Amino acid sequence: MATQERPLLERPAAARRMQLRYGFNEIDAWWRLSLGEHAEKFRHHHRLMGTQVVRIFVFDKPVPDPIARWDLFAGYAQAVLDLGAVPMVTFAKYHPPHDDARNLRTYVARCTDIVWGCLEQWGAAAASWHWCVWNEPNNVPVGGGLSYPQYRRIYEAVATAIHPLLEPHLHGRKARIGGPALDGFQPYWLDWVARLVNEVDDRLVGFVSWHHYGDWRPVVSSASLGIDLNGSPDAPMGEVYERLLMAQTPEYEARAKAVARLLVGRDILNVCGEFNAVVHHDHVYAGGLNQNAFGAAYYISALIHLLRGGADLEMRWTATSNDDAYGLLEVNGEPMPAGLAKQLFAQNVRFDDQVSFPPYRPEIPDIDAVVAHGEKGRCSGVFVHTARGARKLNIAGWDDGLLASTEVFRIDMSTGGRVIREPFNGTLHFEGYGVAVVTNAPADTVVD
Repeated sequence: MATQERPLLERPAAARRMQLRYGFNEIDAWWRLSLGEHAEKFRHHHRLMGTQVVRIFVFDKPVPDPIARWDLFAGYAQAVLDLGAVPMVTFAKYHPPHDDARNLRTYVARCTDIVWGCLEQWGAAAASWHWCVWNEPNNVPVGGGLSYPQYRRIYEAVATAIHPLLEPHLHGRKARIGGPALDGFQPYWLDWVARLVNEVDDRLVGFVSWHHYGDWRPVVSSASLGIDLNGSPDAPMGEVYERLLMAQTPEYEARAKAVARLLVGRDILNVCGEFNAVVHHDHVYAGGLNQNAFGAAYYISALIHLLRGGADLEMRWTATSNDDAYGLLEVNGEPMPAGLAKQLFAQNVRFDDQVSFPPYRPEIPDIDAVVAHGEKGRCSGVFVHTARGARKLNIAGWDDGLLASTEVFRIDMSTGGRVIREPFNGTLHFEGYGVAVVTNAPADTVVD
């Protein structure tokens, strides 16, 4: 069994305000959230996961067409409001040719109709929703493979049309219109952010959105699935692939910091609009790595790095499962291990908490951690074990406030997909990938 080396005598980094809001994409399984028999159960778990923004699509995927079926779209949006969040309405795309003036006029008119309809149905509160123009315009199969100039023309046309509808209800606040929801696998994705925030009228840009996944290749050989990787090599198999994926979670911090530097001094939100470990709906392709104990550790490690990097909003793809390899919640509303880990994190690291990050320790590189101090003296530490095998941690020296903790919540490869609750004796034990929370306020954590 691996054990922790002698603690380094370093003082924790200065605390800062927790600014990261929690969100999700709810698209392919939209009807389970709004109309399905377990809809309230899904909403209950969203609340436990602290969801504040939910991204919903129009004009793409099998989602309600708000022009033809406003009743279904309204139910979709109302389900988001009922769980205590606000929608990020994403005007996904229109069919090419994208430079055709008539196509653009029709698209802008449809977007404007939707904003007008939301204001009519939900009043001034709808003006504070988020409005995203397009989805992955730099990705050919997903968003059409637009050039930046093409996208800017579309963005400015939509934003210029909907801004006058929103502005009278905002009382001086900025309209949260944004995009481009960039595919982070594509080269020069950061160019789009830099140009958008510097070339478009500042009043029309309320957030920038970027996506980042660990990998797009299957966990098994591409030949076994009959997949053409277009000249790219197969991913390494088994534990090596897991290690490769987990080694990339610090990239969320790096990317968030890069975007934050482009937004300095601007009232523009830094949004990680999609992320997960492996990009695919098929269970064989993803091998459970988005949802199991590995997926739990990957997700919470990524959240810690997004928080460190200065992101304002995280939106994992996805929350509600459509019996696919993405969702955190089963089709009956029961949480998977990664969903339970998100509940632990969100309830112990809350918006406006004072958070600090214990110094990185080279002798234990497989631990990520954040400590949150909140109201009524609440102190919680979240620890992520990002490797296979066992790990024992002596908490002394990480944050003295944690020594007053009374209980530990833990989910790892040994807990059978559930959270176990244990008395705290000063140490943490992990069996493989996992997440643990040490807290002096265990009654504040609900695990269903």
